[in-house]
Amino acid sequence: MPSDATNNPARAALYARVSSDLQSAASIDDQLRVCAEWAAKQGLLVVESYTDQGISGASLIRPGIQKLLQDAAAGKFDVIHAESLDRLPRL
Repeated sequence: MPSDATNNPARAALYARVSSDLQSAASIDDQLRVCAEWAAKQGLLVVESYTDQGISGASLIRPGIQKLLQDAAAGKFDVIHAESLDRLPRL
């Protein structure tokens, strides 16, 4: 994965979501674990994790995704990783 000119690892944000309150909260932990393992293999530095529970991916009105978007705009990380693309917004 790319790094900057000073050879620092790229900064990664992780995102996990479950769409139903009936799904186990452990599912979020499992998603973040898988993402963190992938990031480590890629040589990325995980700087933040964002989560949403019980909110459909069809909506951007989710606290976790809103914070992720704000932090992305502020340049707090270089890449976003989620276990699956369907965890991210459906635009």
